[in-house]
Amino acid sequence: MAGKILVSTAYLPPIEYFSLISGADEVIIEREENYVKQSYRNRCYLLSAHGRQLLSVPVYLGSQHKTPVKDITIDYSKRWQQVHLRAMVASYSSSPYFEFYFESLEKILSRKNDFLLDLNMELTETILEILKMKTKISFSTSFEPPGETGNDFRYKITPKEESQFSVKEYFQVFNNGKGFIQGLSIIDLIFNMGPEAVNYL
Repeated sequence: MAGKILVSTAYLPPIEYFSLISGADEVIIEREENYVKQSYRNRCYLLSAHGRQLLSVPVYLGSQHKTPVKDITIDYSKRWQQVHLRAMVASYSSSPYFEFYFESLEKILSRKNDFLLDLNMELTETILEILKMKTKISFSTSFEPPGETGNDFRYKITPKEESQFSVKEYFQVFNNGKGFIQGLSIIDLIFNMGPEAVNYL
């Protein structure tokens, strides 16, 4: 996937998101689109002892039905940060590389970014550092309707549909003999595979 790609912002993005980034020369993250509910823009999936676990960042949508994603603010009236961090500890504290990477994610999640876009970008940049990926990342400056831009993946990675992108199987702490679980956040791969994670993208 050499060249430039266009993707949505995403919270602790799924593995296939970083697979796309790994093959690109440049990545543009969409900031001008209207916010899409029930998408990876504010949610991710971990693998717990009880199966896939959804984590969602609560956001304010305001009185407008259509709010630009760059203007979406985070709702801190709910204790979502503690919930997410506890879920990570419960799911991955026994994984081989948890102690190496959790602290850097915890620092970001313990702060209070006003905007979802800023939180997502901080997490994405940290994960790129962990993966030792130096892909150029920038934000869009105008909205291009779907289908008008080549290599447009903004609406192709979604929790509502089975992914079109396959992920190479790797060791997962909690697959409990049920076979490999797809559709998980990149942190599942990082905590389980550490420095080898980039080889699975």
